[in-house]
Amino acid sequence: MARLNDIGGTFGYGSIPMDGEDPENPPHPWRHDWEARVFAVLIGLAMAGVWTASELRDAEERAEPTAYLAAGYYERVLMGMELLLDEKGIPSRG
Repeated sequence: MARLNDIGGTFGYGSIPMDGEDPENPPHPWRHDWEARVFAVLIGLAMAGVWTASELRDAEERAEPTAYLAAGYYERVLMGMELLLDEKGIPSRG
């Protein structure tokens, strides 16, 4: 079954914006500090065995289509993480 994110071979989505790269000053991997924190939690919980990469990707792809399309990469990761934590009964908010 194809999901919203499965757009391979389709046209009409425009070009992919690329940031300019300066060889003397490579780009920072995160645009915002919160993205680095999401990445750290993602890796920490994966290493603790809470989820696998496949589980997380599946959870991200189950997001509501409008929210999925409006979200950036780390926003989608966060949505997937929150969904998995909820499904596994692990509190995600204090």
